[in-house]
Amino acid sequence: MPMEKYLVGGAVRDHLLGLPIIEKDWVVIGETPESMVKQGFHLVGKDFPVFLHPKSHDEYALARTERKTALGYKGFAVHASPDITLEEDLIRRDLTINAMAMTSLGDIIDPFGGQKDLQNKVFRHISPAFSEDPVRILRIARFAARFGHLGFTIAEETLSLMKSMVNSGEIDALIPERVWAELFKALKEQSPTHFFYTLKKCSALKKIIPEIDRLFGVPQPEKYHPEIDTGIHALLSLEQASKLTESPEVRFAALTHDLGKGFSPKEHWPSHHGHENNGLPVLEGLCARLRIPHTFKSLAMQVMQYHTHCHKAFELKASTLTDMLTALNAFKPNSSLEAFILACIADARGRTGFEEVAYPQADLLTLAAKAGSSINKSKALNGKLQGADIGRALRDLRIKAVAEVINQYKPM
Repeated sequence: MPMEKYLVGGAVRDHLLGLPIIEKDWVVIGETPESMVKQGFHLVGKDFPVFLHPKSHDEYALARTERKTALGYKGFAVHASPDITLEEDLIRRDLTINAMAMTSLGDIIDPFGGQKDLQNKVFRHISPAFSEDPVRILRIARFAARFGHLGFTIAEETLSLMKSMVNSGEIDALIPERVWAELFKALKEQSPTHFFYTLKKCSALKKIIPEIDRLFGVPQPEKYHPEIDTGIHALLSLEQASKLTESPEVRFAALTHDLGKGFSPKEHWPSHHGHENNGLPVLEGLCARLRIPHTFKSLAMQVMQYHTHCHKAFELKASTLTDMLTALNAFKPNSSLEAFILACIADARGRTGFEEVAYPQADLLTLAAKAGSSINKSKALNGKLQGADIGRALRDLRIKAVAEVINQYKPM
């Protein structure tokens, strides 16, 4: 008798949306771990029976139910049995659009109205059990980042349930690694700003990433920032970064570059003098708490500290510009200068009415870095100089090369 299997979850959803299917997940009805192994499947699941197909390597999971036993996303007892039906397996999922199945003949099984919600572009929870897993708030936010450009919205009752999960403290059980895992995925989606707007709508942002949340309501000078609100500017910068590059590191740097403004004294608003350096320990704390990789932290720290210098590149002395490029490792191989510049462009364009503004500073920094990297080092390494004197001599040579670029440069 052939195995009773169904394609489920995101693969069915994306098939109906006409999107490419990246991974295929299958649910198997009426089988046991022993029978799966006998058929050549490889057991890989630790918490519940999941198997890899011996040829396609698709995931096959035995139908299962889940019961809440403790706070947090790990507080579940899982029960897998040959007696569990397809509908019982589907109802434990988060959203109606993720709870559809498809037979090998292409027939859609949709017990919870997923196709209708897909047509109406609505994220809707299946049952009150949604509130038992705080990761689902992050997943909806990530789905918003993925499908927001298509016009998807959150059902009012689902948003209300998400708010209650925040207020009840269920969301406090999220561990940093899981938060970063979802945030990282969201940064790679087409519309990552929807991730943060969704978290803010349900009041989860102040619990999960308070450093971003506290930017909202903080004013900036209207002359330079017509959008005024620093939180809005942060997300506009992220939106511009998403148009410039698919790099999640650049997008993260654009998002976090003004964290220091959230800590400016209110009596000084809308001025934020020193926000570049004031934000560094804030960013350091955020990265430590969420276990954010060094590549993200390193670029974000550079952008935070030097983005204002970058904007004012034409006003800087040759020595100041040289020292900034040195701090950015722009004179070394595998420099991250290009990524730094992209984040600064995103900042400049992340302002209402400035979305198409030219950014000639990018060419100046690129040419200056090239000139500083091409100096004849033999003059500083001729054996007559030692120790710190070598570094000073190299700096002087680079300042001279950068000065020539500044004098000759003419914006296109």
